[in-house]
This record gives sequence, C-alpha cells and structure tokens, in this order.
Amino acid sequence: MNILAAIKREEKKVRKQLAKLQNQLNGLVSAAEALGNSTNRQVNRELKVVKKRVLSAAGRAAIAKAAKKRWAKVRAQAKKMAG
Repeated sequence: MNILAAIKREEKKVRKQLAKLQNQLNGLVSAAEALGNSTNRQVNRELKVVKKRVLSAAGRAAIAKAAKKRWAKVRAQAKKMAG
C-alpha cells in the first residue's frame, strides 16, 4: 500500500506542476496577443516542431563517392611520402 500512496502523491505533484506550466504558457500567449500579431507569429514559429530531414539514396551515394575520393587522395599522398 505504501507504493500506491507514493505513486498517487507523485501524480498529484506532477499534475500541480503541469497546471502551473499551463498557466505560464497562457500568460505568455496573452502577452504576445496584447503586443500584436507580429509577436504572436514569432511565438507560433518557435513552438513549431522541426521536421526530420530526409536524404535521398542518390544524395547519400554522392556523399559516399566524394568521401571515398577524398580518402583515396589522402592515401595516395601518404604513399608518395612513405615511398
């Protein structure tokens, strides 16, 4: 029973923190609206989720080819210096 009580206390604590954060967010949104649309757009832009960038297979192949070419050049110079 002690574990259940501890979980309930923790849940209550987290819910209280969530309510506090929601109030702060509402205050910020209200302040942004009061300042005007330009600020509101700026706040909305910061809240957007950044999409994951995707690289095509052709793009990956081109990068790999360029890397192999660079390393071949480095190896050739090292061979020239050693030999």
